Amino acid sequence: MNVEEITLPTPEQIEEEIARTKYRKRYRRVLRSTIYTLVTVAAIAVLVATIFLPVLQVYGGSMTPTLSDGDIVLTLKTSEFETGDVIAFYYNNKILIKRVIASAGDWVDITPEGDVYVNGELLDEPYLDEKAFGDCDIELPYQVPESRVFVMGDHRSISVDSRNTAVGCVSEEQIVGKLVFRVWPMEAFGEIN
Repeated sequence: MNVEEITLPTPEQIEEEIARTKYRKRYRRVLRSTIYTLVTVAAIAVLVATIFLPVLQVYGGSMTPTLSDGDIVLTLKTSEFETGDVIAFYYNNKILIKRVIASAGDWVDITPEGDVYVNGELLDEPYLDEKAFGDCDIELPYQVPESRVFVMGDHRSISVDSRNTAVGCVSEEQIVGKLVFRVWPMEAFGEIN
């Protein structure tokens, strides 16, 4: 009869195997924890970005010189807007970006030279390169309806905005938020005024 000799591991080999097994378990636990943490952080970032701070890319030139085609901006969800704020809003399955000129109840008047008056006072518009009457088919002076804001683009000669009945005044339900920060291009990084 053949008897094979069984060799038992040495105490050092047993300790090495135990240490290797413990390391493998600890590595898997740390890896799993890291993945869960990254997924949670990513989910929170997406939630914050879509609910509180949407990121938008600018298309077109109706807001030049303030914003240019291709700029990437952060939008703050809010329902408080002042004259001069730049907002984004839904219009015909698109998002448009324009500047708030007047709020509900205000009277807007525009001269043929492009001077804008709100409640009889000339609006100070340092963000404009040139003034223009633009595409206006509303009867002036115009009173902004309840729960709406009157908006205009900064490039007045080409912007289609509240001066035209096709767009009209923007209702509160349409508004995505107020543009607060430009993140791209890097040379224009900063607050939006």
